[in-house]
Amino acid sequence: MSLRLEARDLLLVALGAVPGALLRWQAGVHLAPVLPFGSAGADLLVNLIGAALLGWLAAAPTVAPRLSLALGIGFCGSLTTFSSWMLDMALLQRHGHSLEALAVLLLSLGLGLLAAAGGYGLRLRRQR
Repeated sequence: MSLRLEARDLLLVALGAVPGALLRWQAGVHLAPVLPFGSAGADLLVNLIGAALLGWLAAAPTVAPRLSLALGIGFCGSLTTFSSWMLDMALLQRHGHSLEALAVLLLSLGLGLLAAAGGYGLRLRRQR
C-alpha cells in the first residue's frame, strides 16, 4: 500500500474516531448522573448503540472500505471501548458494588449480543 493510501486511511479512521470519542465523553458527562450505575450505565448505553451499528454495518452485502474505516473502525471503535467498560467494573467493585458490577457485566454481554444481532437483522430485513 502506498504512503498516500495509508495517509488517506488514517484520516478516514480519525474522521470517524473524533465524533465517536466526543459522543462517548458527552454521554458520560450528561447521562451518567441520571442513569442507573452512573458512568457504567452511560458506557453500557453507548456500547449497545455501537454494537447495533456494527451489526448493521456487518450485514451489508458489501461495505465500502472507506465507510468501514470511518464508521466501523473510527466511530464505533472510539464510541465503544473495552477499557472504559473494565474501568467501570473495577470502580464499582472497589466502591463495594460487586453485585452492580456483575449486573452491568452480564447486561453488557447479553444486551450487546442482542444489539449486534438486532442491527444485523434490521439491515437484512431492509435488503429484502
